[in-house]
Formats: sequence, C-alpha cells, structure tokens
Amino acid sequence: MGSFERERHVHVFLAPSAHPTEEVEPFVAQALTEAGVDLADAYPKPLTEEVVQAADIVITMGCGDACPVVPGRRYLDWPVPDPDGAPIAVVRDIREAIDTRITELLTELGA
Repeated sequence: MGSFERERHVHVFLAPSAHPTEEVEPFVAQALTEAGVDLADAYPKPLTEEVVQAADIVITMGCGDACPVVPGRRYLDWPVPDPDGAPIAVVRDIREAIDTRITELLTELGA
C-alpha cells in the first residue's frame, strides 16, 4: 500500500484595519525584506468584508471594532505593538513575535 501526502497551501494577506497608507512603512519593509519576504508588488490594502469572507482564519492585531466580522470565520487576536514610527529594533521584535505565533498556528493546523 502506497503512502499519500496531502498538500496544504497557506496564503497570507496583510491588511491594515481601517485606512491604509500609500506605501509600506519603511522599517516594516526593511524588517520583512531582511526575513526574505518579497515586497516588490506590496502595498497596503484595506481589510474588506470580501477578504474576510474568503479566509478560513482571520488574525487581527488589536484592531477591535475596525475589523470586519463575518459569521462562521475563526478569529484570533494577536495584540502587538504598532510598528508605525517604531525604531527598527522594535519592528524586528514585532516581526519575530508574529513569526513565532504563525509557526505555532501552522503546527496546530498540521501544515
């Protein structure tokens, strides 16, 4: 009997909760680039109800009532400091904290 491996795909979309700026904050872009994230086509996009409806899990980071809520979706809130205007060292710490939580979630999901 042969073995079979189920392929899993994880798609991540980042969106500011309310009013996106025109570009990714420079230290955020630097910290993500340092981690190997390709930001060539990245720009802030609003978190819309359509995006939430398409998601299996919605992870909010302290946006409170500003985030759309769609029944039937799993929500996780990971409050983190706001990186806007923070020094690069703080932004890197935020990146690492989020990375740790993502790794734990992927382990929980069996991905």
